[in-house]
Amino acid sequence: MTTTAVTTTPVVGFDQVSKGYGNVRAVDGLSLALYPGETVALLGPNGAGKSTTLDLLLGLKHPDSGTVNVFGTSPREAIVAGRVGAMLQSGGLMDEVTVAELVRLACALHPKPYKAADVIARAGIAQIADRKVNKLSGGQAQRVRFALATAGDSDLIVLDEPTTGMDVSARQAFWATMREQADQGRTVLFATHYLEEADAIADRVLVLHRGRLLADGTSAEIKAKAGGRRISFDLEGAIEEAPLRGLPFLTSISVSRGGSAAGAGHTIRIRSSDADATVHALYGLGLYPRNLEVAGLGLEQAFVAITEAEEAKQS
Repeated sequence: MTTTAVTTTPVVGFDQVSKGYGNVRAVDGLSLALYPGETVALLGPNGAGKSTTLDLLLGLKHPDSGTVNVFGTSPREAIVAGRVGAMLQSGGLMDEVTVAELVRLACALHPKPYKAADVIARAGIAQIADRKVNKLSGGQAQRVRFALATAGDSDLIVLDEPTTGMDVSARQAFWATMREQADQGRTVLFATHYLEEADAIADRVLVLHRGRLLADGTSAEIKAKAGGRRISFDLEGAIEEAPLRGLPFLTSISVSRGGSAAGAGHTIRIRSSDADATVHALYGLGLYPRNLEVAGLGLEQAFVAITEAEEAKQS
């Protein structure tokens, strides 16, 4: 992963950008900046505004208000100059041509093209280069889309659900190539539902919710924002929930029956911003927790916690 000084001129800038469809605000006053060499994950539940945000960045849609700048110009100007490569989840590929023919066309159209043979090799599609595009599997089609997005020397690569349909080895090879792109100073922005990919790959994570930027930081910072660590344990026999709910630094707690091996008792699951203090207070209640486990939140749990908390505020 790469790190970037915040004083660097932004590659992408959104300034109070809004976009609506009828009564629905897909993007709502969004402001953000991306910098050279960053690998950035764009996360959000369905309907959060991810696809609209990417469409605005690529000039496929225009904002109702606010401004979008890419390399200091409009998205269209940056794309015409060959500075942006995009791999979109939607949009078909040309039928009745071979993979190699399609890649050669993409290279020929790019202002700063790579050799088609190199693009094919980097995308791992040499074995299907002579196959007709309409005969490809879903994962193979995704790799072809990736080849088209990297047909030339672009400074920003935008990827919408890039590894959908790929098997594990193809996904690993894909992200190895993306790391190489970022290491060469390119900015990589990707939207994904595979949160383990965002956790492992991204230098920075953006969480959208109802068109607004809900969280922005490293994966570790996003996890910390969600409430630190998970604590789970079993308690035998009858319990009083009030003292448990009064434990310090709790951000959430759930109590379910049948926690012990014998089927009696309760299982307690806690999320705490200071697990050490919470566990210390737990023993201070005179309780004897069995099967005690303390673990950090994964990015998926943090994502769910942050978005659920926001939904609760707005309900």
